[in-house]
Amino acid sequence: MANTAFIGLGVMGFPMAGHLVKAGHQVTVYNRSPKRAQEWAKKHGGKMAKTPAAAAKDADVVFSCVGNDDHLRQVAFGNDGILAGMKRGAVYCDHTTASAGVAKEIDAEARKRGIGFLDGPVSGGQAGAENGVLTVMFGGDRRHFDVAAPVIKAYARAVTLLGPVGAGQVTKAVNQVCIVGLVQGLAEGLAFAERAGLDAKKVVGVIAKGAAQSWQMDNRALTMIDDKFDFGFATKWMHKDLGIALAEAKKCRAHLPATALINQFYAQLLAVGGERWDSSCLIRNLTRGAKPESKAKLKPAKKRGAKRDNKQPKKRSMKRSIKRSKKRR
Repeated sequence: MANTAFIGLGVMGFPMAGHLVKAGHQVTVYNRSPKRAQEWAKKHGGKMAKTPAAAAKDADVVFSCVGNDDHLRQVAFGNDGILAGMKRGAVYCDHTTASAGVAKEIDAEARKRGIGFLDGPVSGGQAGAENGVLTVMFGGDRRHFDVAAPVIKAYARAVTLLGPVGAGQVTKAVNQVCIVGLVQGLAEGLAFAERAGLDAKKVVGVIAKGAAQSWQMDNRALTMIDDKFDFGFATKWMHKDLGIALAEAKKCRAHLPATALINQFYAQLLAVGGERWDSSCLIRNLTRGAKPESKAKLKPAKKRGAKRDNKQPKKRSMKRSIKRSKKRR
């Protein structure tokens, strides 16, 4: 069994680190909030450290799972960072959904210290982490992957090496692009069904048995219909992930017009307090105008049209009369 460290005990990291203990590995954890680390240690019986460096000191494999590029730099670099504490020959595996750029930054520093690095973002959400069935997409060297993969199987059902460092992050970006396209399509379909006077739940029951079936339909359609979003993958994180995807796409001149538009839809939801809503809340843009409790009434279209009808013809007829007079001259 391996001696490991896990940095970051959020909704993903907490259960992932727990699965390492259950698999028989030695685990030392660090979390920015000590209380969270104490809760984890009480539940799983592992050790706690005061800094990322202290947690990583004797580990053969170190894992991290934090919020974004900046958070990752904070725990990876510096005198108290992960790399400062790791021994030569150890492997650092980061599960954060971050940019390929920051993955390459960490890899460059790790190589100077004789440390292996893998970028390995995950898919499967909180439920996947809790049930130990995540999908992990890796970038890095095969020799480092071969060291980390057997340990990671404690909380993953699929572990794949896709290329050099950064490949894992780009693959995760592709994953998020595919997901939001399906969620937006599902949102539009459900809103359409309800507007047309259909029983949306019955509609889902039928089309889920055909070519329209997807994970999103099976696991999110009913909660979308019931307007329930107090669970799952938070909108603020999806918005962040799509920002990464769009930036990576720009680098290789890939065009993602639908993704760019959907990310604007998420921005609208964030603006009305939807940071923690599940990312399937895209349907609220169609049913509530991105407002949690919207009572706003649209102004009658006829009145606006009537004003234009009264004014525009006069302007057009005046221009025409001027043109006609010029022609006569």
